[in-house]
Amino acid sequence: MIRVLPVRRLAGLAGAASLLLLSGCLDVPHPFRDPGRVGRSLARNAPPARLAIPLPAAALLGDDAAREWSRDMAAALLEQTVPALAQPVRPGDWWLRLGAEARGGQVVPTYSIMTPAGAVRGSGEGVGVPAAAWAAGDAEALRQSARQLALSIAGALTGIQADQMAQDPHSLKHRAARIYFAGVKGAPGDGDVALAQAFVASLRDAEDAVQESPREADFTVSCAVSVSEVIPGGSGHPQQHLQLVWRVVDAQGKESGAATQLHDIDAHSLDGHWGEVALAAAQEAAGGVRQVISRYSGRDNTPLPPPAGAPAVAKAQRQG
Repeated sequence: MIRVLPVRRLAGLAGAASLLLLSGCLDVPHPFRDPGRVGRSLARNAPPARLAIPLPAAALLGDDAAREWSRDMAAALLEQTVPALAQPVRPGDWWLRLGAEARGGQVVPTYSIMTPAGAVRGSGEGVGVPAAAWAAGDAEALRQSARQLALSIAGALTGIQADQMAQDPHSLKHRAARIYFAGVKGAPGDGDVALAQAFVASLRDAEDAVQESPREADFTVSCAVSVSEVIPGGSGHPQQHLQLVWRVVDAQGKESGAATQLHDIDAHSLDGHWGEVALAAAQEAAGGVRQVISRYSGRDNTPLPPPAGAPAVAKAQRQG
């Protein structure tokens, strides 16, 4: 979530349009979340539909505690929007191999991310836990260990997906996103037209290509503008509350994120010509929309390289 304090006065910013700030929040799904059939086709490289977590046999735990730890891990990964399930590995599953190592007076939890072909694609370890608490299957110790490991695992999975995209010449790491802009609705004055023209001009760059038709578009963007009733202004001038919501959906119509701009303006000051106000708002919105698309698609994520000394792993991982 990105939150920036709103600019209080939007009207009359001619010559100072760059002072506008994006306010509200950018709400986007976490990377590596399964976005569905059409979402997966954006990169032409499907992340795992689920991450299986079988019973960890080498975790230095009794069966009941091991089962509880795998459930804790699944819950912790779900909090990171990773589709994890504590269950046996099924054909086609990516899965998590959990373990633990005794080191002095502590037990260090470990993990390996396994491909459907059975290759290790990523691994790591967590913070040591007092050996007595671990051996006793202390519920809080297991839960905290799962939450700490989940952050590392989610980051590794994001890197794995980025590596898949990097290997795919058709992914959004190697081409501009095709975007259909459905226009602006609800703005007073000439805002619908002025905002639309300025937004299209601001969004086009090496990463984003605006097209005339929704056919084969990766994303569709639309903007809804609303103006509240006149409210008392601290300056003695009546004011209105202006809200612009730039919504981004994927090719299936699933929301990818939204950028919201909130401003108080002098009452009816935008009932006519928007001028440079439209340009400033559109430039700001284009940056927000670009962030939504980048986060949803994962095109800016850093690829996780294959494990050292295992060149065949990346190939097996991609085929899996």
